[in-house]
Amino acid sequence: MAELSLRDLDLPRYHRWWKRASPTATALVICDEQGLPVWSADDATSTQLAAALPQHHGGALRWRFEGGGLGVDALADGQRLAYRPVDASGRFVGWLVIPWSDAEHSTDMDAMAEALDDLATAMADELQLKADLNGMTAELAERYDELHLVYGVDEQVRRHGSQEVVIQSLLSSCANHLDVDVVAFVRPNKNQCISAMALSQPIHNLDLVLVEMRGDLYRFVQATRETLVMNDMADARRAYIFTDMPYKILACPVRCENHVDAMLVLLNHRHKPDFSNSDRRLADVLASQLTRLVQAMSMVQQLSDFTRQMAAALVEAVEAKDPYTRGHSERVHHLSMEIGRAMDIRDKDLENLYWGSLLHDVGKIGIPDAVLCKPARLTPDEYAFIMVHPERSYEILRHIDYLADAVPGARHHQEKWDGTGYPHGLKGERIPLHARIIAVADTYDSITSSRAYRAGRPHEDAMREIDRVSGTQLDPSVVAVFRQLCDTDPPPEWMSRFNIRRAPTTPAPASAHG
Repeated sequence: MAELSLRDLDLPRYHRWWKRASPTATALVICDEQGLPVWSADDATSTQLAAALPQHHGGALRWRFEGGGLGVDALADGQRLAYRPVDASGRFVGWLVIPWSDAEHSTDMDAMAEALDDLATAMADELQLKADLNGMTAELAERYDELHLVYGVDEQVRRHGSQEVVIQSLLSSCANHLDVDVVAFVRPNKNQCISAMALSQPIHNLDLVLVEMRGDLYRFVQATRETLVMNDMADARRAYIFTDMPYKILACPVRCENHVDAMLVLLNHRHKPDFSNSDRRLADVLASQLTRLVQAMSMVQQLSDFTRQMAAALVEAVEAKDPYTRGHSERVHHLSMEIGRAMDIRDKDLENLYWGSLLHDVGKIGIPDAVLCKPARLTPDEYAFIMVHPERSYEILRHIDYLADAVPGARHHQEKWDGTGYPHGLKGERIPLHARIIAVADTYDSITSSRAYRAGRPHEDAMREIDRVSGTQLDPSVVAVFRQLCDTDPPPEWMSRFNIRRAPTTPAPASAHG
């Protein structure tokens, strides 16, 4: 776990909380685990106490604390103090220290103790959140590095992308190179049967032949874990392996870890030469390639699933803070991808848009709940917390090399077309295209979804507002593409799936008849 330190916190903010909780005793000193002050309030009492602490007990605190309530002690110069430890993730990280007078504070000791407990707990929770987030970021970066490595294993995998396309290409090459009527990759537990043909004569019952391969032929190869060759039509094994199928068969096991997960089958008409030892060796080589390919693609799929699940966990962590925003990231992600495809964004650029739009609000994980969930209008200071979330998103995601080209979309989605946005005041096409796309999707969802302080507005209201800010806040070309997506007849399916309200239509007045 990452090192926990009170210095990583916004300590003045906690002092503001302390003043609200204890308006009559606002002095506060925060010390590290050695008892050395790391921060103090700017009043004279706090400053004096912080100056005296390093000499206390030889420069290192050794206060006794049995847990619960407050510990009270005296400094060498007669000053008295009360203290409360901060314990994060089961590890002691520092002290909260206040000046103490029995005459002034003994009557409200329980209230002071409870207030310091709340303050220490809040600090510990934020430290734990930071440690968890740092660990999650590092884990996600490591997994992406692994995924990137796996993608580089096989050139065909990178070129074709889909496992089935790659296998189909290999089988077609095999059928033509070996002059085999049918080559099939059979994987019954995945309900998978991929085949290629270079037919010397028609096979009228080909579908039945492929179905039969998944039965006793597969079970026999799975059980023996050895390559099977049947050239002779009188071979005794035909009675229970490939019943009533008058073809020459070569079947090789395809292993996954320690078990046979699939098989490669070569099939020829009877008039063709027998499968030779050379054919068998070539088939075994292809089966070995398929074994490695299946294992690599399985790992790719597992890592892909992991990264998507990790991304979903990050999004869930953000949206769990505010139930009114639940589903916001997914909706903005979906709309961004719809716009991206309509703008003919492809391949790696589209994948970057995928991750940038999905994780665009991950920086909100660091915004206090009191700000994020506030039902009333935000103060300027509170809005400042909101404004830093794109930079927080950047700070979280920048450690992931695989996301290097996706991060700008998340970082700049609050920039405005006229240059008045944040965090960097970029203008026009200096704003990354992905960020301009996310901005349109984000604006639409912010208007049409409900918040703590208002209900979601209809689609028509959202489009009027988007048209109004087109050319100032939003990129007009992206707005035009989004409007085309929305104006289809029937409307796009996501409108009903996302429960987008529609304004009631006013029926045309009936015409008068004489």
